Amino acid sequence: MARRSAPLLRRLVASAPSLPGHGGGARRTVTYMPRPGDGTPRPVTLIPGDGIGPLVTGAVEQVMEAMHAPVYFETYDVHGDMPAVPPAVIESIRRNKVCLKGGLATPVGGGVSSLNMQLRKELDLFASLVNCANVPGLPTRHKNVDIVVIRENTEGEYSGLEHEVVPGVVESLKVITKFCSERIAKYAFEYAYLNYRKKVTAVHKANIMKLADGLFLESCREIAAKYPSIEYNEIIVDNCCMQLVSRPEQFDVMVTPNLYGNLVANTAAGLVGGTGVMPGGNVGQDHAIFEQGASAGNVGNDNLVEQQKANPVALLLSSAMMLRHLQFPSFADRLETAVKRVVAEGQYRTKDLGGTSTTQEVTDAVIANLD
Repeated sequence: MARRSAPLLRRLVASAPSLPGHGGGARRTVTYMPRPGDGTPRPVTLIPGDGIGPLVTGAVEQVMEAMHAPVYFETYDVHGDMPAVPPAVIESIRRNKVCLKGGLATPVGGGVSSLNMQLRKELDLFASLVNCANVPGLPTRHKNVDIVVIRENTEGEYSGLEHEVVPGVVESLKVITKFCSERIAKYAFEYAYLNYRKKVTAVHKANIMKLADGLFLESCREIAAKYPSIEYNEIIVDNCCMQLVSRPEQFDVMVTPNLYGNLVANTAAGLVGGTGVMPGGNVGQDHAIFEQGASAGNVGNDNLVEQQKANPVALLLSSAMMLRHLQFPSFADRLETAVKRVVAEGQYRTKDLGGTSTTQEVTDAVIANLD
């Protein structure tokens, strides 16, 4: 539930008439009145992916089954070294509207394009959202960190527009458009408004890239003027990185072009426990893909796969985000509460969180903590 709606519900409960025969203290409760069919199980496209992907998506499947969540999965075998995302997978996501994805390895160099980028462009998933917040019970250097990084997902340095001008000279184009800049800025301010966030910070390098990042800033300023209740400020990306590791509590919602957002999200994730606990998703007007929030190490390494010790926390929390997106908030709350309880108790943690547990042991602990 959006934070802003909670005070309204309290006022409704407080103003409800007393029930007959129960005195002045009893109140009618406000209940959710579903539309017919709201509880129908929803299909979700599942891409286990590469590396640790099958391990952590398998954990999600087990937890969803244990809690009898109203979703079922259509699974597709996709790998990062494929030349393109199979048409059947795109069709499935278009039909189901929602996808859960493990990491897809992106080959370094060689001219092979990223399937992650292909999915985002094909489905116009223009907003990436990563929630970097302290997890109760997990010791970190900084406290009171609760940062949401909202990143433009379809253009910038990630446009993929590169060519070799002459042998030894490569030109890579950075594309920034007013349409996409305004769209991501509006999404950031809408998110802040609906979730009772107080501040939006635009991250840029307009002191050097005066036209491209200048256009991004101009768009953010125009949208900010329409949300006077939300504080707006701007920060140059290099100063932003320094401020993140020294005083991260000053940030609330951050809106960024594509490349900066990737760097900022992974930096922020490192402040609060690493990529293994950071949920995230990519959303557009009609479709959404939920996955581990920070991309660094999203496919793990061979040792993690061999030892079966990948951390499933990030994808489990991303699955809670997915359940809220599907309008199953009670299931999302149950899942998120169980995961955070396991992390807080500290008995079952994978190596990246200072423990020795396997993926299955963490998964079993989450299932045991489901209310």
